[in-house]
Formats: sequence, structure tokens, C-alpha cells
Amino acid sequence: MLLANKGYTAKDLIEQCRKLDEAGIEYYFVYMTGLAGKGNGYRNAVNSAKVFSKVNPRFISVDSLTLFPDTELYRMAQERKFIPAGEKERLEELQTFIKHLQIRTHLFANSVSNFYPTTAFLPKERDRSVSELQYIIDTVSEEEMQEYRRNLHTLG
Repeated sequence: MLLANKGYTAKDLIEQCRKLDEAGIEYYFVYMTGLAGKGNGYRNAVNSAKVFSKVNPRFISVDSLTLFPDTELYRMAQERKFIPAGEKERLEELQTFIKHLQIRTHLFANSVSNFYPTTAFLPKERDRSVSELQYIIDTVSEEEMQEYRRNLHTLG
């Protein structure tokens, strides 16, 4: 959450969401694969799933980090202060996130920012979703996935 400049901690998020739960107010989360940078996806997925599993989001929307010019993170990447995760690492991060979520929720990873769009009702469809992602990881090259990302000029 520090790199995303959210201005709050995991503890803050849990406390506030529990208040929403107690009041019967529905909410959802957005998770972004790749935001932790190269080599940090697994840890980010496990830690985020641990936090998300302590509350009850109605659904979780998953996007994949896409760097655009004129943004702070793009500048950091150009200066090598931030090394973006590869596409396969992002899919592995999503797999890990799904495997470690311990709540009943709808997961939507079907925006244009995701190389492979998928949705799942967890925990019921966990194995199917993880298997589909593994198939893509095993059969599509990193280069093909990177080409997809390079051709994204807008997310809307």
C-alpha cells in the first residue's frame, strides 16, 4: 500500500471494513497484480489475501499494473527505481492470491488490463481458475504477453 500511496495501513483497512460489515454496508476491493514490482508478487499476493480474508468484500476486482507515460510510476520505471513484474509473474501472483483467499466472494479479473480475463466465485471455483491460469502460463510466451501489454494505450 505504500507504493500505491493509499495513505492507510492494512490495519486501518481491516478496522474500517469491519465497521462496514457491522453496519451491513457492502463494499468491494481492487487488487492490482504487478504493483509490488519484479520478484515481489508472491509476497504481495499472500499478504493481501491474508488481509482481504479478515473482512467480507462483496467482490474483488483484479487489474494488472499498466504503466502509462506522465505517471510517477512510469518515471520511476524509466529511472530503474521500479522494476515492473513480468507478465507470467503477474499471472502467478494472481494464482497465489486466489489460492490464499479464505473468504467467500466473487473475483473479477476480466478487465482489459489482464492478459487472461477470468472470473470465479470463491472458494467454489478456485481450482478451475487456478488451473486455467496455469494453462496460460504454460502455453503462452512471455513475449506474446508483453506484446499485449505494449499495445494497451488506454484501459477504458
